[in-house]
Amino acid sequence: MIRTQILGLGSYVPDRIVTNDELTFLDEKHIRQDTVQTETNDAWIQQRTGIKARRYVPIGEGVATSDLALEAAKHALADAGLEAKDIDCIILGTLSPDIHFPGTAVFLQKKLGISSQGCACFDIRQQCSGFVYGMQMADAFIRTGMYKRILLVGAELHSHSLDFTTRGRDVTVLFGDGAGAMILGPMESEDPRSGVMYTAAHADGNGAMDLYLKIFEIAKAPYVNYDARDRDENSTKYPQMDGKRVFLNAVRGMVMATNTALAKTGLTWDDITWFVPHQANLRINEKVAEVAKIPAEKVLNSIEFYGNTTAATVPLTIDHWRKAGKVKRGDRILSAVFGSGFTWGAAIFTL
Repeated sequence: MIRTQILGLGSYVPDRIVTNDELTFLDEKHIRQDTVQTETNDAWIQQRTGIKARRYVPIGEGVATSDLALEAAKHALADAGLEAKDIDCIILGTLSPDIHFPGTAVFLQKKLGISSQGCACFDIRQQCSGFVYGMQMADAFIRTGMYKRILLVGAELHSHSLDFTTRGRDVTVLFGDGAGAMILGPMESEDPRSGVMYTAAHADGNGAMDLYLKIFEIAKAPYVNYDARDRDENSTKYPQMDGKRVFLNAVRGMVMATNTALAKTGLTWDDITWFVPHQANLRINEKVAEVAKIPAEKVLNSIEFYGNTTAATVPLTIDHWRKAGKVKRGDRILSAVFGSGFTWGAAIFTL
């Protein structure tokens, strides 16, 4: 039987570390000012989110989301012992595309130097659930024999679209820039617990406007009908969030997805090496672990170092702890995610 295996893993974050203390002094161009720009502090941020720092792309160097994706993809390819030309499909999850269209996957394909071979390119827009959604797609493609070497990437450049004022602090403190990637391919195995064992993806559009970013509305003419320079009008260009509703639904969705994954596979926590939740808020993850009765020693988090990197959090967290020597090849991972939409899901796979 053809099953899906993970051939390589890689991640990338920019070099610039922005601590909670520095964040309060940054303007919209990420330049430190002498006076406070956002009324918050390290204690407030850590208490509510668990975040200590995040990474931002360099100032004024024109770095795009596809550039972050490229670096993560290179690391994943090297880990798999493959070259870019071996890839026959790219699936890229992001809510911060290089431009409105075409999709960012084609820019990544070009930067990898494989545009002439015409491999398929998919952009998916499931926000924080993007990587699990993408893994489900990749698993289906590989099992049917449609593609044999899939590059799955989650990449985000959040720092350019945040409101660096007190008005936007509830959202701005959460996000960072980064990317994570996996290479997936086929293997012959009769072991139902090998490779990618389980994936599930769900959505509930009733929560769509509890966490969103408009920038423009296609139903309006002109579809950008505000002055981006006018503070009284420009809130539309920044992410908006009902934090309490997101928190409650995130806990509910990830607990439900986690318990369902175990029930449908017949696994217990004795069979799972690591639990890797989406890194939206450390307090959410702590509550998920408590409600789902997940052994604390099996939970992996990285939000304190990188903030929320949305579609990148799952591979970035796994790779962070692999580099630290904690995660190893052969470990079985259960990952649960939740994102705007609302979207959520879970996956169980062997690294």
